[in-house]
Amino acid sequence: MQATLDPAVSTPPVPVTAERTAPTMVAVEALTVRYRGKTAVDAVSLDVAAGEILSLVGPSGSGKSTLLRTIAGIERPASGRILLEGREVAGPGVFVEPEARHVGMVFQDYALFPHLTVAANVAFGLGRRARGRAAAVGALLDRVGLADRAAAYPHMLSGGERQRVALARALAPAPRVLLMDEPFSSLDARLRARVRHETLALLRDLGTTVIIVTHDPAEAVELGDRVALLRDGRLVQAGPPREVYARPATTFAARFFSDINELIGTCRGGIIETPAGQFAAPGLPDGAPARVCLRPQDIKTCAIGLPARVVSSTFLGDGERVVTELQCGARLTVQAPGHPGLAPGDTVHLDIDRDHAVVLADAD
Repeated sequence: MQATLDPAVSTPPVPVTAERTAPTMVAVEALTVRYRGKTAVDAVSLDVAAGEILSLVGPSGSGKSTLLRTIAGIERPASGRILLEGREVAGPGVFVEPEARHVGMVFQDYALFPHLTVAANVAFGLGRRARGRAAAVGALLDRVGLADRAAAYPHMLSGGERQRVALARALAPAPRVLLMDEPFSSLDARLRARVRHETLALLRDLGTTVIIVTHDPAEAVELGDRVALLRDGRLVQAGPPREVYARPATTFAARFFSDINELIGTCRGGIIETPAGQFAAPGLPDGAPARVCLRPQDIKTCAIGLPARVVSSTFLGDGERVVTELQCGARLTVQAPGHPGLAPGDTVHLDIDRDHAVVLADAD
Protein backbone atom coordinates (compact mmCIF):
# COMPACT_ATOMS: atom_id res chain seq x y z
CA MET A 1 0.00 0.00 0.00
CA GLN A 2 1.43 3.36 -0.99
CA ALA A 3 0.88 6.71 0.72
CA THR A 4 -2.28 8.46 -0.44
CA LEU A 5 -1.82 12.17 -1.05
CA ASP A 6 -4.27 14.93 -0.34
CA PRO A 7 -6.64 14.76 -3.36
CA ALA A 8 -7.19 18.52 -3.25
CA VAL A 9 -3.63 19.39 -4.24
CA SER A 10 -2.05 19.28 -7.66
CA THR A 11 1.28 17.51 -7.68
CA PRO A 12 4.16 17.39 -10.14
CA PRO A 13 5.71 14.09 -11.20
CA VAL A 14 7.50 12.49 -8.27
CA PRO A 15 10.46 10.13 -8.69
CA VAL A 16 9.62 6.46 -8.33
CA THR A 17 10.89 5.16 -5.01
CA ALA A 18 12.47 1.70 -4.92
CA GLU A 19 10.17 -0.98 -3.58
CA ARG A 20 10.76 -1.85 0.05
CA THR A 21 11.30 -5.55 0.65
CA ALA A 22 10.68 -5.55 4.43
CA PRO A 23 7.18 -6.63 5.51
CA THR A 24 4.67 -3.98 6.51
CA MET A 25 4.57 -3.46 10.27
CA VAL A 26 1.99 -0.64 10.43
CA ALA A 27 -0.75 0.00 7.88
CA VAL A 28 -3.07 2.99 8.17
CA GLU A 29 -5.95 2.86 5.69
CA ALA A 30 -8.18 5.88 4.95
CA LEU A 31 -8.08 6.83 8.63
CA THR A 32 -10.30 9.64 9.88
CA VAL A 33 -10.26 10.83 13.48
CA ARG A 34 -12.60 13.43 14.93
CA TYR A 35 -11.79 15.24 18.13
CA ARG A 36 -14.21 17.55 19.92
CA GLY A 37 -16.36 17.85 16.84
CA LYS A 38 -13.48 18.65 14.48
CA THR A 39 -11.72 16.42 11.98
CA ALA A 40 -8.17 16.04 13.25
CA VAL A 41 -7.06 13.33 10.79
CA ASP A 42 -8.72 13.26 7.39
CA ALA A 43 -8.65 10.04 5.32
CA VAL A 44 -4.92 9.39 5.79
CA SER A 45 -3.37 6.25 4.30
CA LEU A 46 0.20 5.35 5.17
CA ASP A 47 2.36 2.33 5.90
CA VAL A 48 5.58 1.64 7.78
CA ALA A 49 7.89 -1.27 7.00
CA ALA A 50 9.52 -3.44 9.66
CA GLY A 51 12.67 -1.76 10.96
CA GLU A 52 11.81 1.54 9.30
CA ILE A 53 11.85 4.93 11.01
CA LEU A 54 9.05 7.19 9.80
CA SER A 55 9.01 10.89 10.68
CA LEU A 56 5.54 12.44 10.99
CA VAL A 57 6.01 16.15 10.57
CA GLY A 58 3.81 19.20 10.17
CA PRO A 59 2.84 22.46 11.84
CA SER A 60 0.89 22.61 15.08
CA GLY A 61 -2.64 21.31 14.60
CA SER A 62 -1.79 19.25 11.52
CA GLY A 63 -2.96 15.99 13.15
CA LYS A 64 0.38 14.25 13.62
CA SER A 65 0.06 13.60 17.38
CA THR A 66 -3.57 12.53 16.96
CA LEU A 67 -2.53 10.04 14.29
CA LEU A 68 0.17 8.68 16.59
CA ARG A 69 -2.21 8.36 19.54
CA THR A 70 -4.76 6.58 17.35
CA ILE A 71 -2.16 4.02 16.28
CA ALA A 72 -1.36 3.53 19.97
CA GLY A 73 -5.04 3.01 20.79
CA ILE A 74 -5.40 6.12 22.94
CA GLU A 75 -7.85 7.67 20.43
CA ARG A 76 -10.55 5.87 18.46
CA PRO A 77 -10.97 6.47 14.71
CA ALA A 78 -14.23 7.63 13.20
CA SER A 79 -13.55 5.56 10.08
CA GLY A 80 -10.77 3.67 8.35
CA ARG A 81 -8.52 0.89 9.65
CA ILE A 82 -5.21 0.34 11.43
CA LEU A 83 -3.30 -2.93 11.08
CA LEU A 84 -0.22 -4.02 13.03
CA GLU A 85 1.69 -6.85 11.35
CA GLY A 86 -1.45 -7.57 9.33
CA ARG A 87 -3.69 -7.79 12.38
CA GLU A 88 -6.54 -5.30 12.45
CA VAL A 89 -6.47 -3.36 15.72
CA ALA A 90 -8.92 -0.60 14.80
CA GLY A 91 -11.65 -0.54 12.21
CA PRO A 92 -15.38 -0.98 11.72
CA GLY A 93 -16.50 -2.99 14.74
CA VAL A 94 -12.91 -3.67 15.83
CA PHE A 95 -10.93 -2.00 18.61
CA VAL A 96 -7.98 -3.59 20.38
CA GLU A 97 -7.06 -1.95 23.68
CA PRO A 98 -3.66 -0.17 23.88
CA GLU A 99 -2.09 -2.73 26.22
CA ALA A 100 -2.85 -5.53 23.74
CA ARG A 101 -1.28 -3.81 20.72
CA HIS A 102 2.34 -4.39 21.77
CA VAL A 103 3.45 -0.86 20.96
CA GLY A 104 5.74 1.33 23.04
CA MET A 105 5.12 5.04 23.59
CA VAL A 106 7.50 7.86 24.51
CA PHE A 107 5.55 10.99 25.40
CA GLN A 108 6.70 14.58 25.01
CA ASP A 109 6.90 15.07 28.79
CA TYR A 110 8.33 11.51 29.28
CA ALA A 111 5.61 10.68 31.89
CA LEU A 112 8.05 9.14 34.35
CA PHE A 113 6.79 8.12 37.79
CA PRO A 114 8.40 10.61 40.21
CA HIS A 115 8.18 8.23 43.21
CA LEU A 116 10.01 5.40 41.42
CA THR A 117 13.73 5.03 40.80
CA VAL A 118 15.17 4.90 37.31
CA ALA A 119 15.35 1.11 37.49
CA ALA A 120 11.77 0.85 38.76
CA ASN A 121 10.51 3.15 36.01
CA VAL A 122 12.12 0.96 33.37
CA ALA A 123 10.88 -2.24 35.04
CA PHE A 124 7.30 -0.94 35.10
CA GLY A 125 6.76 -1.91 31.47
CA LEU A 126 7.89 -5.50 32.04
CA GLY A 127 5.27 -6.58 34.52
CA ARG A 128 5.96 -8.11 37.93
CA ARG A 129 6.13 -11.69 36.71
CA ALA A 130 8.54 -11.16 33.83
CA ARG A 131 11.46 -13.57 33.98
CA GLY A 132 14.92 -12.09 34.31
CA ARG A 133 13.36 -8.73 35.13
CA ALA A 134 16.36 -7.27 36.96
CA ALA A 135 18.81 -8.47 34.31
CA ALA A 136 16.70 -7.03 31.49
CA VAL A 137 16.47 -3.66 33.24
CA GLY A 138 20.20 -3.61 33.85
CA ALA A 139 20.94 -4.44 30.22
CA LEU A 140 18.66 -1.67 28.98
CA LEU A 141 20.11 0.93 31.32
CA ASP A 142 23.55 -0.06 30.15
CA ARG A 143 22.46 0.37 26.50
CA VAL A 144 21.23 3.91 27.17
CA GLY A 145 24.26 4.81 29.31
CA LEU A 146 22.43 5.04 32.63
CA ALA A 147 23.66 1.95 34.49
CA ASP A 148 25.16 4.16 37.20
CA ARG A 149 21.86 6.04 37.68
CA ALA A 150 19.63 3.04 38.41
CA ALA A 151 18.92 4.14 42.00
CA ALA A 152 18.32 7.80 41.14
CA TYR A 153 14.88 9.42 40.98
CA PRO A 154 13.57 11.44 37.99
CA HIS A 155 14.02 14.81 39.74
CA MET A 156 17.72 14.02 40.12
CA LEU A 157 18.23 13.59 36.37
CA SER A 158 19.00 16.00 33.54
CA GLY A 159 16.55 16.41 30.68
CA GLY A 160 18.62 14.16 28.45
CA GLU A 161 18.80 11.46 31.13
CA ARG A 162 15.02 11.56 31.66
CA GLN A 163 14.54 11.16 27.91
CA ARG A 164 16.75 8.07 27.92
CA VAL A 165 14.87 6.57 30.87
CA ALA A 166 11.60 7.05 29.00
CA LEU A 167 13.13 5.40 25.94
CA ALA A 168 14.41 2.43 27.96
CA ARG A 169 11.02 1.99 29.64
CA ALA A 170 9.27 1.98 26.25
CA LEU A 171 11.75 -0.54 24.84
CA ALA A 172 11.68 -2.86 27.87
CA PRO A 173 8.76 -5.08 26.76
CA ALA A 174 10.27 -5.36 23.23
CA PRO A 175 7.36 -3.62 21.44
CA ARG A 176 6.62 -4.34 17.80
CA VAL A 177 6.45 -0.61 17.15
CA LEU A 178 7.83 2.36 19.07
CA LEU A 179 5.82 5.59 18.92
CA MET A 180 7.59 8.82 19.93
CA ASP A 181 5.75 12.12 20.33
CA GLU A 182 8.10 15.14 20.16
CA PRO A 183 10.65 13.30 22.36
CA PHE A 184 13.41 15.91 22.06
CA SER A 185 11.41 19.16 22.14
CA SER A 186 12.06 19.94 25.82
CA LEU A 187 15.86 19.78 25.45
CA ASP A 188 18.06 22.76 24.65
CA ALA A 189 19.46 22.88 21.10
CA ARG A 190 22.95 21.52 21.78
CA LEU A 191 21.75 18.69 24.02
CA ARG A 192 18.88 17.91 21.66
CA ALA A 193 21.29 17.25 18.78
CA ARG A 194 23.44 14.89 20.87
CA VAL A 195 20.55 12.96 22.42
CA ARG A 196 18.86 12.70 19.02
CA HIS A 197 22.02 11.23 17.50
CA GLU A 198 22.45 8.72 20.34
CA THR A 199 18.79 7.69 20.24
CA LEU A 200 18.84 7.21 16.48
CA ALA A 201 21.98 5.04 16.71
CA LEU A 202 20.37 2.84 19.38
CA LEU A 203 17.10 2.40 17.48
CA ARG A 204 18.90 1.50 14.27
CA ASP A 205 21.11 -0.94 16.14
CA LEU A 206 18.05 -2.64 17.61
CA GLY A 207 16.19 -2.63 14.28
CA THR A 208 13.16 -1.07 15.95
CA THR A 209 10.19 0.05 13.86
CA VAL A 210 9.59 3.67 14.85
CA ILE A 211 7.09 6.42 14.14
CA ILE A 212 8.32 9.73 15.49
CA VAL A 213 6.34 12.97 15.60
CA THR A 214 8.17 16.27 15.25
CA HIS A 215 7.36 19.81 14.16
CA ASP A 216 10.99 20.43 13.16
CA PRO A 217 11.65 19.78 9.43
CA ALA A 218 15.42 19.45 9.97
CA GLU A 219 14.83 16.84 12.67
CA ALA A 220 12.35 14.98 10.47
CA VAL A 221 14.74 14.58 7.54
CA GLU A 222 17.64 13.64 9.84
CA LEU A 223 15.74 10.93 11.72
CA GLY A 224 13.45 9.37 9.15
CA ASP A 225 14.05 6.74 6.50
CA ARG A 226 10.87 8.30 5.16
CA VAL A 227 9.07 11.53 5.98
CA ALA A 228 5.30 12.07 5.99
CA LEU A 229 4.13 15.69 5.89
CA LEU A 230 0.68 16.51 7.29
CA ARG A 231 -1.37 19.65 6.89
CA ASP A 232 -4.84 20.23 8.35
CA GLY A 233 -5.21 16.51 9.01
CA ARG A 234 -4.34 15.46 5.46
CA LEU A 235 -1.25 13.80 4.08
CA VAL A 236 0.47 16.22 1.72
CA GLN A 237 3.46 14.09 0.74
CA ALA A 238 5.40 11.04 1.90
CA GLY A 239 8.74 9.69 0.74
CA PRO A 240 12.48 9.50 1.45
CA PRO A 241 13.90 12.72 2.96
CA ARG A 242 15.91 13.65 -0.14
CA GLU A 243 12.83 13.20 -2.30
CA VAL A 244 10.44 15.34 -0.27
CA TYR A 245 13.11 18.05 0.01
CA ALA A 246 14.21 18.10 -3.62
CA ARG A 247 10.79 17.38 -5.16
CA PRO A 248 8.12 18.95 -2.94
CA ALA A 249 4.61 18.13 -4.12
CA THR A 250 3.16 21.55 -3.25
CA THR A 251 4.30 25.07 -2.46
CA PHE A 252 3.39 24.37 1.16
CA ALA A 253 5.83 21.45 1.21
CA ALA A 254 8.54 23.54 -0.43
CA ARG A 255 8.08 26.30 2.15
CA PHE A 256 7.96 23.86 5.06
CA PHE A 257 11.28 22.16 4.39
CA SER A 258 13.27 25.22 3.36
CA ASP A 259 13.26 28.98 3.02
CA ILE A 260 12.43 29.75 -0.59
CA ASN A 261 12.19 32.62 -3.04
CA GLU A 262 8.98 32.52 -5.08
CA LEU A 263 8.51 33.83 -8.61
CA ILE A 264 5.15 33.73 -10.41
CA GLY A 265 4.70 33.26 -14.15
CA THR A 266 2.70 31.51 -16.86
CA CYS A 267 3.72 28.35 -18.67
CA ARG A 268 4.24 28.67 -22.42
CA GLY A 269 5.58 25.76 -24.41
CA GLY A 270 7.03 24.05 -21.36
CA ILE A 271 8.79 27.24 -20.22
CA ILE A 272 7.90 29.75 -17.53
CA GLU A 273 9.15 33.30 -17.95
CA THR A 274 9.96 35.14 -14.70
CA PRO A 275 11.79 38.33 -13.67
CA ALA A 276 14.82 36.09 -13.04
CA GLY A 277 14.70 34.52 -16.51
CA GLN A 278 13.29 31.32 -17.97
CA PHE A 279 12.76 28.01 -16.19
CA ALA A 280 11.72 24.65 -17.58
CA ALA A 281 8.17 23.66 -16.60
CA PRO A 282 7.72 20.08 -17.84
CA GLY A 283 4.26 18.63 -17.46
CA LEU A 284 2.43 21.94 -17.07
CA PRO A 285 -0.14 22.87 -19.75
CA ASP A 286 0.12 26.06 -21.78
CA GLY A 287 -1.43 29.03 -20.04
CA ALA A 288 -1.20 27.44 -16.60
CA PRO A 289 -0.10 29.75 -13.78
CA ALA A 290 3.10 28.45 -12.24
CA ARG A 291 5.36 29.20 -9.31
CA VAL A 292 9.15 28.90 -9.32
CA CYS A 293 10.70 28.12 -5.93
CA LEU A 294 14.38 28.95 -5.47
CA ARG A 295 16.28 28.15 -2.29
CA PRO A 296 18.66 30.90 -1.09
CA GLN A 297 21.62 28.49 -1.13
CA ASP A 298 21.02 27.84 -4.84
CA ILE A 299 21.70 31.48 -5.71
CA LYS A 300 25.30 32.71 -5.70
CA THR A 301 26.88 36.10 -6.13
CA CYS A 302 29.30 36.22 -9.07
CA ALA A 303 31.25 38.57 -11.34
CA ILE A 304 28.86 38.31 -14.29
CA GLY A 305 25.19 37.43 -13.99
CA LEU A 306 21.76 38.82 -13.19
CA PRO A 307 22.26 42.37 -11.85
CA ALA A 308 20.70 43.20 -8.48
CA ARG A 309 20.94 45.76 -5.69
CA VAL A 310 21.61 44.78 -2.07
CA VAL A 311 18.67 45.69 0.19
CA SER A 312 20.01 44.20 3.45
CA SER A 313 22.65 41.79 4.72
CA THR A 314 22.44 39.76 7.93
CA PHE A 315 25.49 38.17 9.58
CA LEU A 316 24.89 34.46 10.33
CA GLY A 317 28.27 33.42 11.70
CA ASP A 318 29.27 31.08 8.90
CA GLY A 319 27.88 33.30 6.17
CA GLU A 320 25.47 36.10 5.38
CA ARG A 321 21.85 36.22 4.33
CA VAL A 322 21.57 38.89 1.65
CA VAL A 323 18.28 40.30 0.37
CA THR A 324 18.65 41.62 -3.16
CA GLU A 325 16.32 43.48 -5.50
CA LEU A 326 16.25 42.97 -9.26
CA GLN A 327 15.80 45.86 -11.67
CA CYS A 328 12.11 44.97 -12.06
CA GLY A 329 11.58 45.21 -8.28
CA ALA A 330 11.40 41.47 -7.53
CA ARG A 331 13.43 40.42 -4.48
CA LEU A 332 15.64 37.36 -4.06
CA THR A 333 17.29 36.21 -0.84
CA VAL A 334 20.78 34.78 -1.23
CA GLN A 335 22.69 32.56 1.23
CA ALA A 336 26.23 33.92 0.78
CA PRO A 337 29.08 31.79 2.22
CA GLY A 338 31.95 33.47 4.01
CA HIS A 339 31.77 37.16 4.81
CA PRO A 340 31.46 39.21 1.63
CA GLY A 341 30.68 42.33 3.69
CA LEU A 342 27.90 43.51 1.39
CA ALA A 343 26.06 46.69 2.35
CA PRO A 344 22.70 48.15 1.30
CA GLY A 345 23.01 49.86 -2.06
CA ASP A 346 25.85 47.66 -3.31
CA THR A 347 25.46 46.18 -6.78
CA VAL A 348 25.90 42.41 -7.15
CA HIS A 349 25.36 39.85 -9.88
CA LEU A 350 23.47 36.63 -9.27
CA ASP A 351 24.01 33.14 -10.64
CA ILE A 352 20.94 30.91 -10.21
CA ASP A 353 21.26 27.12 -10.17
CA ARG A 354 18.29 26.45 -12.44
CA ASP A 355 18.67 22.68 -12.18
CA HIS A 356 17.64 22.90 -8.51
CA ALA A 357 14.65 25.17 -9.12
CA VAL A 358 11.29 23.68 -8.15
CA VAL A 359 8.47 24.57 -10.56
CA LEU A 360 4.92 23.92 -9.35
CA ALA A 361 1.42 24.62 -10.54
CA ASP A 362 0.35 27.77 -8.70
CA ALA A 363 -2.50 26.11 -6.83
CA ASP A 364 -1.44 26.33 -3.19
